[in-house]
Amino acid sequence: MLRIEGSASTQRTGGEDPWQSWLASPAGRYVLDWEQSQIDAAVADVFGFHAVQLGEPGLDGLRANRMPHRVSTLLESDATPLRAGSVVRIGQFEELPFESQSIDLVVLPHVLEFTDDPHQVLREVERVLRPEGRLMITGFNPVSLWGLREWVPSAVMAPFLPREEHLIGVPRLRDWCKLLSFEMDRTRYGCFRPPFRSQLWLDRARFMESAGDRWWPICGAVYLVSAVKRVRGMRMLGPAWKRAARPAGRAVPTAQRESIPRREPVARVSDPDT
Repeated sequence: MLRIEGSASTQRTGGEDPWQSWLASPAGRYVLDWEQSQIDAAVADVFGFHAVQLGEPGLDGLRANRMPHRVSTLLESDATPLRAGSVVRIGQFEELPFESQSIDLVVLPHVLEFTDDPHQVLREVERVLRPEGRLMITGFNPVSLWGLREWVPSAVMAPFLPREEHLIGVPRLRDWCKLLSFEMDRTRYGCFRPPFRSQLWLDRARFMESAGDRWWPICGAVYLVSAVKRVRGMRMLGPAWKRAARPAGRAVPTAQRESIPRREPVARVSDPDT
């Protein structure tokens, strides 16, 4: 099912789900602020004509990009994004309503963690991306304080993240990208503060941002992965610059020595009477 909205409204539709409620909390705003700044810097220099963001209406991953056609693709159950622009409503991310090799940039903010078949979503993204197209993925890092917090049984402590989310680590994501001809060229980790629920304790742990980025950079709570679609046997050619023609050389007359015939020696015959 496909439904296209010409302009997004500033009002949300439907009730709040657990994920949207979590994003509205201090920890959720902390994550969205970091991801927004990182995605803005990553997509600013990505050029082309068509850019698509899948999911997450609370984050505008295409606002810093300058492509002429930018589309937000949301599920029917997703809230209306709080921004202006074209919105496409679909039934599932496993089947995208775009032609093959027609998109230059795809942004996936926490999409793979909420789908039943994340590998199929990546296959669809690989299908619609042009060769050398760019892919941006954000997700929660299992190798972090937040990831370890999810291992605590719910009977002991209430879950910090929504339980329907499946954490996908960067090594696993790298293996999927290799199978689908994606080349990961950049990985950024952030949000090093402990999983606190209150804004007060998050502010008190602000010093851990610089310390974590320096001493344990791969243990951030969230990550941003950038990948490029590579096509085997394809080589990007630059403009055919014409080389300046060399001036033709002029013939210069040179003096040549005439060949002198060699004279044969004459044998002398002596006179016997002398």
